[in-house]
Amino acid sequence: MLSNKLAIASLSLGQHTSHSLDHKIRAAAAAKYQGIEIVYYELEAFSKAQSIPIIQGAEQVRVLCQKVNLEIISLAPFENYEGDQSPLSDRLQKATHWIEVARILQAPYLQIPSNFKANAIGDRDVVISELRQLADIGSAKHPTVSIAYEYLSWGTHCSTWETALEYVNHVDRANFGLCLDTFHEATKLWGDNFARSGRFEGSGRVLRKSLDRFVANCPVEKIFFLQLSDGERFDPPFSKDHPWYIEGEAPQFTWSKHARPFPFESHYGAYLPVTEITKAWIVDVGFKGWVSLEIFDRRMKDETSQIEKAASRGIDSWRTLQRELELASKVRTVL
Repeated sequence: MLSNKLAIASLSLGQHTSHSLDHKIRAAAAAKYQGIEIVYYELEAFSKAQSIPIIQGAEQVRVLCQKVNLEIISLAPFENYEGDQSPLSDRLQKATHWIEVARILQAPYLQIPSNFKANAIGDRDVVISELRQLADIGSAKHPTVSIAYEYLSWGTHCSTWETALEYVNHVDRANFGLCLDTFHEATKLWGDNFARSGRFEGSGRVLRKSLDRFVANCPVEKIFFLQLSDGERFDPPFSKDHPWYIEGEAPQFTWSKHARPFPFESHYGAYLPVTEITKAWIVDVGFKGWVSLEIFDRRMKDETSQIEKAASRGIDSWRTLQRELELASKVRTVL
């Protein structure tokens, strides 16, 4: 059995406007999650509903989570920061505000996905300098807020764990590390929503080599926390005729927005190799930190979607993963 603590992203419990943040917090605690990731715009909506500043809203959320014995592990997602074309001073001002909100929440991490704008600057010196400044804001006051950097499979200049780890090494700050998400590893190297098979040709070999390199080269102390989700197989395959298709949008991004169920929910089309990825990321490297469920299920946008049901689905998924990893530890899975 895994000893990792389990969290869930607040947005993964419901996406309708009637799904309030305080309701989600209580439901997560009742379902026996140990932690929660707070999505900024949900905190913003919670505060606006009460006509209070977001700083005060963060204080109320922190108190509520403490009352129900739920740890806040991150504030997310601080998007399109590094290498952006907007003035750095504006981005640093925004970062200072977000990090202050994270401190009030007593969240140890600010989660930042890799920049996915088409015009993002790819110059490594620029990117590293800007990420280093972000980390320094996080450590400028007590308590330190660490920056959990996540590569997106559709990231403009950072879409693999190797590039993300390279950034981490060059930033060279104790409070700058990795947030790893199974969806991005799987949809970068293994899953192809345009293919009838649902897979890239040779995907098993490519993924296996990536995971082996990860185990050999990624220091476990640079993994801050993991996020788990699956992907729904497209049947028929994705195409320009698909109702979700948007010209110029990365297919993985489209996939992510609409069809990311909890791991192993095969009844919703889930089919990505979550077991193989998590075995490498958790078991093989000896990762003992937080694991969070971050899913985006279009069904949760409906008003009839139930927060408690989503919480239960996540717990069922976590239990299935534990069983799968126990089996995988006995027989190495052939991808």
